[in-house]
Amino acid sequence: MVLANAQMAVELPRAWVGDLAGYACRPQTIGCSEAAVYRLEAHGRPTLFVKAEPVGPLCELPGEAARLRWLAGQGIACPRVLAEAEEAQCCWLLMSAVAGRDLASSTDLAPGQIVTIAAEALRGLHALAARTCPFDHGLRPRIALARTRMDAGLVDEEDFDDERRGRSAADLFNDLLSSCPEGEDLVVTHGDACLPNLLAQDGRFTGFVDCGRLGVADRHQDLALASWSIRHNLGEDWVEPFLRHYGGTVDPDRLAFYRLLDEFF
Repeated sequence: MVLANAQMAVELPRAWVGDLAGYACRPQTIGCSEAAVYRLEAHGRPTLFVKAEPVGPLCELPGEAARLRWLAGQGIACPRVLAEAEEAQCCWLLMSAVAGRDLASSTDLAPGQIVTIAAEALRGLHALAARTCPFDHGLRPRIALARTRMDAGLVDEEDFDDERRGRSAADLFNDLLSSCPEGEDLVVTHGDACLPNLLAQDGRFTGFVDCGRLGVADRHQDLALASWSIRHNLGEDWVEPFLRHYGGTVDPDRLAFYRLLDEFF
């Protein structure tokens, strides 16, 4: 089945043909997901989203589906998994839409509202019982995966943050090993808690998206990426209010470490 609009045509899995007849699609460009993401719309029918990623050992879509099902079971708002497929050497994931707009695009919200919504959403996620989460994103597996991605040539050295621009992935990996913190303050983390992955409507949080890296990790994993995104989207002056509203003690060295770790993903 081919869904088309003026911009593109996308051939979806054959098993979905009947259910998705009449939908048109458009690509989504916000965010940094390695999967292709499409928004499906049809008059009088619910908006849906499709993700597609080449089959391979580092494909995240099967894991994202499992994480979404688990997260929904904990009462945390997120997309509902509608179907999965593997066809034409791609993994496919069909999901419901989450109401609202992402916090990076919510021009109707003041910066103070955005940082408050983000802080409260992450605090609620981090309050889940980590022992019940089956997904381990602690330091050992994440550093191992960072090395695997580096060795596979999947680390984009052209996309490093300004302070690391011009350096090699191997250089940064050595920094990663030398700055690895001792111990972890483990919670259930989103894993990529940037503003485009948190949605809100009418000033209220409506759900998390792009949950393929959700798992048990140090809370600074989320605080580091959220802080970076707030600095990028709203300005440096809003980082401290975000961290203050989140509450608790924040370790600047751990924020720096997890921002460095993110360069590999």
